[in-house]
Amino acid sequence: MAEAVYKVIELVGTSTESWEKAAAAAVSRAGQSLRDLRIAEVAELDMQLEDGNVRAYRAKVKVSFKYEGGD
Repeated sequence: MAEAVYKVIELVGTSTESWEKAAAAAVSRAGQSLRDLRIAEVAELDMQLEDGNVRAYRAKVKVSFKYEGGD
């Protein structure tokens, strides 16, 4: 098997419904512009609050993809 290198980026997805949908939103959006996504790791979960109520769920996601050169 040939050696490979992967790049990891960090994204924040948001949802008004759940952390799962927030994480899925981040991965879905990344898939629109990045090829060969490999792993998505939920690194942190938090909520945006407004007047003591949950306004949005946020998921910080680390996504890795095969590195093909450039930056």
